[in-house]
Amino acid sequence: MVARRGVELCAAYFHSPPYTSERAKIKVCDLAEQLAAYAGSVKLYVVPFTDIQLYLNEQMPPEKLTIFLKRSMIKAAERLALRDNCLCLITGDAIGQVASQTLTAIHATNTAATLPVIRPLAAFDKQDIIDISQKIGTYEISIRPYEDCCTVFVAKHPDLKPKLSIIVKMEERAAGLPRLIDEAVENAELIEF
Repeated sequence: MVARRGVELCAAYFHSPPYTSERAKIKVCDLAEQLAAYAGSVKLYVVPFTDIQLYLNEQMPPEKLTIFLKRSMIKAAERLALRDNCLCLITGDAIGQVASQTLTAIHATNTAATLPVIRPLAAFDKQDIIDISQKIGTYEISIRPYEDCCTVFVAKHPDLKPKLSIIVKMEERAAGLPRLIDEAVENAELIEF
């Protein structure tokens, strides 16, 4: 959606071996390659995310884990974006699709970034998104049954309305998190399509 407006794409994929397989990484690479055929070149960063997930899984209550994972992804993506002189972050969030995409959760995620966060699919329903993915040739790749890092540590009852002040205080107490995010960004693998 943003590439058709002339925006160059630099993507981040958060890989969590052994919880996510090499096939999951290949799926994402195939998606980036297909997207490049539609949108022009794509830079893909494969960010090692296992240590962050394990740390947050130990430090945070299960119902709040998803929001902390998404905030950590935003922070890592922003560091990569700033390194590449990008001017914004773009996500595929669609309001209400999943627990981490309630308006309250989106707000709590946004505050982890200083760059603007653009959500071109925010008001689309699932079928609209499927139709677009079929049009650009990414749908068949996207439905391959390999788990991503977001589905591995998902809570049975995630917090649908995280309170930002509580999230920020809890995150401040997670003293090891900034170092882990820095290490993940430093160890990110760059693949260009």
